[in-house]
Amino acid sequence: MNDNDGKKTLGVRGGGSRPGNVKQSFSHGRTKNVVVETKRKRVVMPKPGGAAGGAASKSLAGGDPSKRPAGITDAEMERRLKALQAAKAREGEEAAQREAEEKAREEERQRRREEAEAKEREERERAERARQKAEEDERKRLESEESAKKAAAAASAAVPDEPAAARGAPAKQAQPARKQDNKTDRNERPARGKGRDDGRRSGKLTLNQALSGGEGGRQKSLAAMKRKQERARQKAMGGNEAREKVVREVKLPEAIVVSELANRMAERVSDVVKALMQNGMMVTQNQSIDADTAELIIEEFGHKVTRVSDADVEDVIDAVEDKPEDLQPRPPVITIMGHVDHGKTSLLDAIRDAKVVAGEAGGITQHIGAYQVTTESGTVLSFLDTPGHAAFTSMRARGAQVTDIVVLVVAADDAVMPQTIEAINHSKAAGVPMIVAINKVDKPSANPDKVRTDLLQHEVIVEAMSGEVQDVEVSAVTGQGLDELLEAIALQSEILELKANPNRAAEGAVIEAQLDVGRGPVATVLVQKGTLKQGDIFVVGEQYGKVRALISDTGERVQEAGPSVPVEVLGLNGTPEAGDVLNVVETEAQAREIAEYREKAAKDKRAAAGAATTLDQLLAKAKEDQNVAELPILVKADVQGSAEAIVQAMEKIGNEEVRVRVLHSGVGAITESDIGLAEASGAPVLGFNVRANAPARNSANQKGVEIRYYSVIYDLVDDVKAAASGLLGAEIRENFIGYAKIKEVFKVTGVGKVAGCLVTEGVARRSAGVRLLRDDVVIHEGTLKTLKRFKDEVPEVQSGQECGMAFENYDDIRPDDVIEIFEREEVERSLD
Repeated sequence: MNDNDGKKTLGVRGGGSRPGNVKQSFSHGRTKNVVVETKRKRVVMPKPGGAAGGAASKSLAGGDPSKRPAGITDAEMERRLKALQAAKAREGEEAAQREAEEKAREEERQRRREEAEAKEREERERAERARQKAEEDERKRLESEESAKKAAAAASAAVPDEPAAARGAPAKQAQPARKQDNKTDRNERPARGKGRDDGRRSGKLTLNQALSGGEGGRQKSLAAMKRKQERARQKAMGGNEAREKVVREVKLPEAIVVSELANRMAERVSDVVKALMQNGMMVTQNQSIDADTAELIIEEFGHKVTRVSDADVEDVIDAVEDKPEDLQPRPPVITIMGHVDHGKTSLLDAIRDAKVVAGEAGGITQHIGAYQVTTESGTVLSFLDTPGHAAFTSMRARGAQVTDIVVLVVAADDAVMPQTIEAINHSKAAGVPMIVAINKVDKPSANPDKVRTDLLQHEVIVEAMSGEVQDVEVSAVTGQGLDELLEAIALQSEILELKANPNRAAEGAVIEAQLDVGRGPVATVLVQKGTLKQGDIFVVGEQYGKVRALISDTGERVQEAGPSVPVEVLGLNGTPEAGDVLNVVETEAQAREIAEYREKAAKDKRAAAGAATTLDQLLAKAKEDQNVAELPILVKADVQGSAEAIVQAMEKIGNEEVRVRVLHSGVGAITESDIGLAEASGAPVLGFNVRANAPARNSANQKGVEIRYYSVIYDLVDDVKAAASGLLGAEIRENFIGYAKIKEVFKVTGVGKVAGCLVTEGVARRSAGVRLLRDDVVIHEGTLKTLKRFKDEVPEVQSGQECGMAFENYDDIRPDDVIEIFEREEVERSLD
């Protein structure tokens, strides 16, 4: 409870038959009095610790029972005394605590005061040092000027017409005045404020500060002071001394800019421009001059000339011959060649125990593939699988150029065909040994002897007919003869004694190149010499880059790739051409310079090939364009080799009245810029294993540009032939009715993987055909096994609804893949 004066009261209730209360009042932590209340009367006790308090304590302790208040027992009185003693002890503790806190605060104030004094003293010392340095610099400046004056006076003393008094008087009279001015400047220099960083200038820059180099201005270096004194001395002694001419070796290209020429000679640009004007050439520093004129200017300035060509930038690529002791054995590179559908890829699948052909459109190889196989005996073999279609002539030629052994696959039930003959010619032109694999011998209609006989017409004599070419009867289905084929390859490689130097800068050939949405430009490279390592800087054709990653044929990342090892290279700045040579260089600047030179040379070559230079050529070209009907097209493919093959096939279509003109060909998805070019030229866009992205589809719908998609090169070539010749019969046209995006993939027992999809466009029908797109590239084409809405099987699902889809005999589906739903219909063709 609180008293009226605001004092805190501590109440102690006693025991016994007559309970009483002991009240102890505090004011600012100190005890004022003790009040003991009972039911009969109220006793006020004095403050303990004094004389009265001591007496009261003694009487209460039982020293004088007659003075003890009535009704208080001994036990009760002892408890009250203990409470008084505890209060007194707390008062002592609080007083000691207050003294300790006061002492700590005093020590803190003393420490801060000492720190402030030390900081102020340091600022004063810094300001004093700056002032002394400024005075020292001023003194040196005066001394240098005085020495210069004396030198000038000594030089002028040699002139007899000038009196000595006139020479000496002005200098002596000016000296005291200058000293007085300097003294005034030092007095007027503002003092540095306390706590200010001496690296900053306070206030505005005054004339005195600028002349004296004081606070806030930049101090002159010792070297600058020495140069100034040297110039003053040379001026006093009669002028500057001529510097010794430095003769430089100037590399001179076929054309050079005037400013760059002056830079290479280390001469002033104005002097070079002046020399050119004196020779009758009114040019500026930003204009180019030819090499002959530049050579005259260089010789006029006294330098040496070294004429270089733009092609010299490629000299950094090492063309060294490997020493015999540095060569080590390497795996052979085997190329599988032959006519289309003779079982090349199936035979390679049987060797690799893979299923590559299942992923190819129509079961036909559309790309050139590179694989490495380790046989049971431990022999490592590198295989190249080339397409057999007629359009892929250049790809087969590349395969023959980079290979060591050609395996010619001929079907026993079909014998020698046109692409078989072409493969034989490629092999002979490259000077590569051949092994004939007679495939499909398990078929009832197989006739291996007919194959051997037909090969005689093309000067290929097999061992069974007393020749030197090995022949093996194999079956990719049953596995018959595979071991004999591998033995024949190993025997042929031992005869060749294939070796390479792995300890040198890598060199390889680009087998295939493509533009991957997630990884950028990717090139499949077969290393031929040296070892390609992660981090190497390389140039390949008109592109360059740094190896960011190396991916093996099994999809694993590797740190390096030696001779005869095929790898995917990531890190290019653009998509190279298939067949380009990859060379490792030392610096990125060299790689960029080589790539830019090659790009410029290729552009000039294309421009020269397409330009009509004479009047007769112009007239002939105009007449040809007037009489020939053109079918313009745009081609986009998934890989560089396919685009090249399509372009070459298009060039062969046509006659003297009709021809096909490829406006543009490229790698990657169809973009909005392709649609713009197609609209301007009135051309359709042909996509081979690629699709148009969403902006391109919308733009095509708005502008009325036709986009056709193909997965087999047969269909593309046949359609273009029919359109160009006007022989348009009934065709199977695809109508795209919808797109669905995979949100999640579920595994259902008895069904397999089911894709949880959202229909984003159009409608999804159970009876329609479907394609699986990953990054706008076709991964799979087939039909649906099931189409469910919740738990019910439904015939179709509208746009904006979710559904479940499962593919027929295909389970490689991932989230974010896109399902393209289409229907086929027969329509009559007509030329508009």
